[in-house]
Amino acid sequence: MPPLRIAIIGARGINNYGGFETMVGELAPKLVGKGYVVYCSCEKSRNGERLEDYKGVKLIYFPIKPPVNYTLRKIFEFIYDIYFIIKCSLRCDIVYVLGLFGGIFLFIPRLFGKVSIVNVDGIEWKRSKFNIVEKNLIRIFFILSTISASFIIIDNKCLKNYINPRYHKKVIYVPYGASPREYIPWDENKLIHYFKKEDALKISQEKFWLVVARLEPENNIHIIIDGFIKAKTHLPLVIIGDFTSNKYRDEVYKMITDSESDNIILLGSVYNMEILDMLRQNCFVYVHGHSAGGTNPALLETMIMKNIIIAHDNEFNREVCGDFALYFKDADDLKNKIDLIENNPEYYLKLKDEVYDRARKEYSWDKVVDKYEFVFKELKVRK
Repeated sequence: MPPLRIAIIGARGINNYGGFETMVGELAPKLVGKGYVVYCSCEKSRNGERLEDYKGVKLIYFPIKPPVNYTLRKIFEFIYDIYFIIKCSLRCDIVYVLGLFGGIFLFIPRLFGKVSIVNVDGIEWKRSKFNIVEKNLIRIFFILSTISASFIIIDNKCLKNYINPRYHKKVIYVPYGASPREYIPWDENKLIHYFKKEDALKISQEKFWLVVARLEPENNIHIIIDGFIKAKTHLPLVIIGDFTSNKYRDEVYKMITDSESDNIILLGSVYNMEILDMLRQNCFVYVHGHSAGGTNPALLETMIMKNIIIAHDNEFNREVCGDFALYFKDADDLKNKIDLIENNPEYYLKLKDEVYDRARKEYSWDKVVDKYEFVFKELKVRK
């Protein structure tokens, strides 16, 4: 019997920056190792590089380079998904689309007698970075994707609440994954390339709070900063990430300026994984403000690095961390949690091992890949 052929569509490539890209980098080679033939869609490189194979995964490329313009980029992603859905419907047994843009065309593989799957990601239409037209389109894409696909994968059980009960029988829960990272020893000398000199002097091992996120309202950066201003903590708050809106950036900077705080450090994006992991592995407490679920990869990554975590109090974060994190609803609540931890840090140290054990047991990539393998076998039979 020939091996099952699986196409994974929607990521920009494999192991590129981003949640889906990281997932494909973990999932696809492991599926190849289990005997599957796996194709992965890739964007055309701007510098002309074109790798045909990655650890046995067959890489297939879109013929047009992605545009820089935001609006054109969204149109590009829509056409990108359609192109690969049609192309892979002819050669593959299972077409697995990540995200919503191409999900409405997942009836096409079914016309060829193939299995079509959509990963609906999260409740993207609630993100403030999208205008009202974009939010409505995303919501429509979400609905049509759940109708069009043979099966629906969610990475957080709470996402099922946003899917029409009529299609619940098509829903399959497969979590995102996380793998233990090699420990990066603390080296203050490495910080000078990323921090201003005066800020670098404020940072020492396990003596700073950390946030890693896109800086946008639904990640509650303003609430986190407000909570820290109210707490008057003596430890610095390091925030890593870029703003997605100039308006929001101005609002946040005004908050910091008006507070006259010199303890809040906006570092911008850090793409050096060694530095990023060093900061995550050696912070005092990690603060996670994401509220527009499902499962955020950054949260799993900080869990697997043994951190005390304070997360925004919503169904998605509680599903991931369970009882092994603290949660905040607003700035005053966060202020109280900050005071609790700083006044009695030893009491909360046990959370580091507990949240790590939860990540290792529930979200290991090996467990995720085993679940996908089971799902693909079952869906091929059930199609």
